[in-house]
Parts: sequence; C-alpha cells; structure tokens
Amino acid sequence: MDVDKYLSRIGFAAPAVPSLHVLRSVHTCHLLSVPFEDLTVHSGGRVHLELPLLYEKIVNQRRGGFCFENNGLFSWLLSKLGFQVTLLSGQVKNMTTGRYGPPFDHLILMVSLQGQRWLCDVGFGIPGFTVPLSLETSAPQEQGHRVYRIRKGTGMYFLEWQNEENRGADGDWAEIYKFTLEPRCLEDFTDMCQYHQSSPSSIFFCKAFCTVLKPGGRITLIGRRLITAIFPTVETEGEMETTTRELKDEEIPDILAEKFGIVLKSPLIPKDEAITPPPVMY
Repeated sequence: MDVDKYLSRIGFAAPAVPSLHVLRSVHTCHLLSVPFEDLTVHSGGRVHLELPLLYEKIVNQRRGGFCFENNGLFSWLLSKLGFQVTLLSGQVKNMTTGRYGPPFDHLILMVSLQGQRWLCDVGFGIPGFTVPLSLETSAPQEQGHRVYRIRKGTGMYFLEWQNEENRGADGDWAEIYKFTLEPRCLEDFTDMCQYHQSSPSSIFFCKAFCTVLKPGGRITLIGRRLITAIFPTVETEGEMETTTRELKDEEIPDILAEKFGIVLKSPLIPKDEAITPPPVMY
C-alpha cells in the first residue's frame, strides 16, 4: 500500500497519527470520497477480497465498493497508520422484511484507542453514521440530523437510529444491524461476498446502485433513478429535500463520471428488481 496515495484519494492532507481526531477525520473523508457501490456485479465482473485487488480498485481506479471492500481496505489503512483494528461480523436488518441477514452479512470495524473502543463503518450507505461511534456507552450519540445508539443485548450489540422524523425522547429506535465483538479476518467473509453477488435475497444482486455522501447531502443512483437528498437544516425546519430523476441508459456513464467519479470498463446493466425475502429468519 502507498499510504500517501490512499490518503490523497480520500482528500486527507493533515499529519496521519493514531489519534481520535485523525480517526474521525479519515472516516469522514472516506465517506465523502469513496462511493458505496456494487457496480462490478452489474457490469460483468466479480468482487474478490484480496487486499491488493481492493487497493487497485478503490485507490488506483478510483472506484468504490460494498462493505467487504470499503471496510476491508479501510482496516488496512488504519493499521498502517498505527491504529489497533479488529474486524467484526454484523447482520443487517432488512427494512422491508424485518429480517436480519445471515452471519457475516456485514463487515464492520472496531478501533481500540487509548482505552476506548470505537465502531467504524465506511461501507454501509444509508443510514450509516459519519464519524465513529463510541462502544463505551449506550447513550444516544447525535450526528447532525440523526441520532444513533449502540444497545447491548445478550451476547450481541445492536446499532439503532432515529432520523429527523421520529427524534426525541419518545421517538422509536429503528435497528440497523446487530454484531458481536468476536474478532474476525477478511477471509471469513468470502462465502457471504459470493452470496451477495448471486442471491435474489441480496440487495447487491437485485439492484445496481451507487451512493456517496456529500457535504450537506447525498447522491444515489439505483437502477436508472438518480436521487439527490439535501439534509435538513435550521432553515428547512427539519425537512429533508429529495429529488428523483429518471435517466436514460445512455446518460448513466456520464452521470457516474460526473457525480461519483466512476468510469466503468464494461457497460452497466441498470438493474432494479424486488428483493426476495430470505427463507430463514436470523
């Protein structure tokens, strides 16, 4: 790895020492620069989890990836910067079916720093958090127009959130994913990486998408729909502004280049199909 080239890729220019400020900064910079996307699956390719391949794709080719790719490579960067990083396995809750994905459904990171543990995740998309969350508290942790908390259950942790519509002491908490603190390695996620590229129960197989965080908002491509979201401010009184534009197939390559900085080597098939609920409840 060329650490300086990776840091340049995510727009981080300050001295990179293992501190909480740097951890928060590189986490946010990564989200603002590297898309969460599965376009390889829908342009004739396959995703493989070897770190040199992930570095070539995300840094040299200026692409993005899904959780195994983004968080897998980000863990390598953090290790090179001197952070103590542990790979964790999570299971994402499907907002439509209410079911959790299988074990090793999601790759997340825990960073131990000066006696404190932090949850990091640059590979989730919506409604992911922008800066690392403390694992030392179950209290709400506010980030802009959203509030998160990490609730501990029996042998399991649950990441939950409230958005601008249900915030407050009486607001309902929605579960995002659950995870344990058992250390994992990147190879543990190989089977689920293949599952997500071939199963009709996976969003990555059913929908071609690309999303990236922007200052004050987010841009997302799903199939042929380009969705631009502007986050709430005091001036907008808590209302998120969202616009959707239907694209023609011939417009998509230019949109990918202009909005996401992505140039694909093969034509994209703009897939957007319904997800089949998994037969097993996890």
